[in-house]
Amino acid sequence: MISYPMLSKKILIFTGAALLASATAFAQVQPGGGGGPGGGQTPNTPGQPGIGQPGGIAPGGNGGLSTQTMNDKAFVREALEGGMAEVQLGQLASQKASSDDVKQFGQKMVEDHTKLGNAMSEVAQQVGVKPPDGLSKKDKQLIAKMQTLSGPQFDEAYIKAMVKDHKKDDNAFKMEAQQAENPAVRQVAQQGEPIVASHLQMIEQIAQAHNVEGGKAKSGGGMQ
Repeated sequence: MISYPMLSKKILIFTGAALLASATAFAQVQPGGGGGPGGGQTPNTPGQPGIGQPGGIAPGGNGGLSTQTMNDKAFVREALEGGMAEVQLGQLASQKASSDDVKQFGQKMVEDHTKLGNAMSEVAQQVGVKPPDGLSKKDKQLIAKMQTLSGPQFDEAYIKAMVKDHKKDDNAFKMEAQQAENPAVRQVAQQGEPIVASHLQMIEQIAQAHNVEGGKAKSGGGMQ
């Protein structure tokens, strides 16, 4: 005879095993049910780190550089470019100016800005700034214009250009001497600031002596 209690036990075991298998299969296809595809965690694609993760792209798009670091680099680049123009214009002035004071100022620009440019080039290497290949378009146009002038006309145009440029440069060097983030940039700005300030004072006095607009007596200071 068949024992019914034994049959009931077998049915219960079979039913329990079937239910367990169904529950396991159900869990595998539900969201959050494991680390595989379709799980609760979104996998990262190799080589594509997410924002906020190590190696990820930081919000802002500046490659991690602060605003002041970018300002430091721009200052060095513009100082190198402007210094090249000062040297070439100074060479023209020492050759073409009709007044001795303008000639002497031009020669001083060659000497001082050559030294300052050498110091700035060393800093450029330290902060990763590529020296300019040549003059800016604006400076090229100014030099081309100056080459067509002579005598008092040259003197007046050169004086005006130097007053304008040195007011701008003086402000830039003063600001970087106080705010530069990079120690090397701050140091070269602090060393160059009194030199540029003395140039501004000299050219304003020359402008006043030649009755050229921009002289110290007629200028209210600041950038034009």
